[in-house]
Amino acid sequence: MLFTQIEYFIFFGIVLAALLITRSHCVRKRLLLLASYYFYAYWDWRFLFLIVLSTCVDYFVALGLARTSRPSRRKLLLVTSVTCNLGILGFFKYFNFFVQSLEPIFGVFGLHYGTLNIVLPIGISFYTFQTLSYTIDVYRGRLEPCRNAFDFALFVAFFPQLVAGPIVRASEFLPQLESNVRLSWYGTFLGFRQFTIGLFKKVFIADHLALFVDYVFDNAGAFDGVSTWCATLAYGLQIFCDFSGYSDMAIGTARIMGYHLPTNFRSPYLAVSMTDFWRRWHISLSTWLRDYLYIPLGGNRKGRTRTYVNIFITMLLGGLWHGASWTFVFWGALHGAALVVEKWLGSMKRTATLSHLPGIVGWLATMLFLFTTWVFFRAVSFRQAFLMLRQMYGFSGGVRWYYPFVLATLVLAIAGHALAATNVVSLRQLAHNRLVTPVVLFSMWWLVLVFPAEGFNPFVYFQF
Repeated sequence: MLFTQIEYFIFFGIVLAALLITRSHCVRKRLLLLASYYFYAYWDWRFLFLIVLSTCVDYFVALGLARTSRPSRRKLLLVTSVTCNLGILGFFKYFNFFVQSLEPIFGVFGLHYGTLNIVLPIGISFYTFQTLSYTIDVYRGRLEPCRNAFDFALFVAFFPQLVAGPIVRASEFLPQLESNVRLSWYGTFLGFRQFTIGLFKKVFIADHLALFVDYVFDNAGAFDGVSTWCATLAYGLQIFCDFSGYSDMAIGTARIMGYHLPTNFRSPYLAVSMTDFWRRWHISLSTWLRDYLYIPLGGNRKGRTRTYVNIFITMLLGGLWHGASWTFVFWGALHGAALVVEKWLGSMKRTATLSHLPGIVGWLATMLFLFTTWVFFRAVSFRQAFLMLRQMYGFSGGVRWYYPFVLATLVLAIAGHALAATNVVSLRQLAHNRLVTPVVLFSMWWLVLVFPAEGFNPFVYFQF
């Protein structure tokens, strides 16, 4: 069930009506839990058992951590949680990838292992990281274990963010379940506004851009340099509108019901460095990697060289998290290398000279690197990626195709970012008491309903 399907609007309408007529806070939470399980089971009911298994393991592990102070027993409980969660994730997402990657080595010894017909459960990367952060926080003593099994199950399975985030921390969500959340007209307006903006970004912008992007990438090397650059820029805008659109719809849905989810994007294409970019893009993942991978590896506490290694490893694994493909690993490696170079330059004595460079120079360099590396993120193979890069930087001949919608959207996106950078225009200015607000929101809905993209268009991050 997608946020963009009519089935979802019917489902959410029923859930919202049930919440409105139910006065008991406890009953409301149980209804939300059942609704969340139904939402996930609507895709494939068999994978619901994975969420229940992960929930049960981490619930009892956390209780066990609270009952013992013996270091060896606490470590054993934490290892149990990590092994169970990453084991499930590794089997479904990476089993075939590693078997195929190691096939040449196995072949030397006369061993041949076939791949399995494994279906990747949607959202498994997100709720796995979510439950892991909970047990790690309890282990570190930063969070008291949740003793209400139903509340913890709702934290894991809360349907707005279940499939593609944001990755919510237990410390952010569980306290909200302790108070009697009330629905309000103002909260409904804020949620509806954010949901509408997200829906518009996904259906009207991202899905239409995908028609052009997919065709150019599927025929990599056939289009001229300018057309290929247009496709690459369009993909960068597509994936932003697709993923941030999902986050907006998830946050908006939760807000309507009275719950708050963390912000996941802050104008990432205004970043003036790659470090700045990762503070703005997929914030819930970047902070998760920082707190639960980079810092445990040693962070910046063990010398400059070790810091660089930790940064690189973190981004390398971050790339692998996005998908079971060497192109994702390479994409993560490129970002890790860029962050290391920025860290190294920042530690040099001539930092003062670098820091006085105009912001536009840093922005241009960041965007050039970022959109170049998006090619590896989008490409299904290295061959496809290098064909795209050959056309982009070699300006080889080929078919010219300048899709008017793409050109217009790119121009408007650049203009919108320029206005946002100067704080002239912001969608947050669509206040509930302004006359322009219903006009803008109605126009977004009209464009979505009248000009839908062709075909079935799932969210890009569902594959992760």
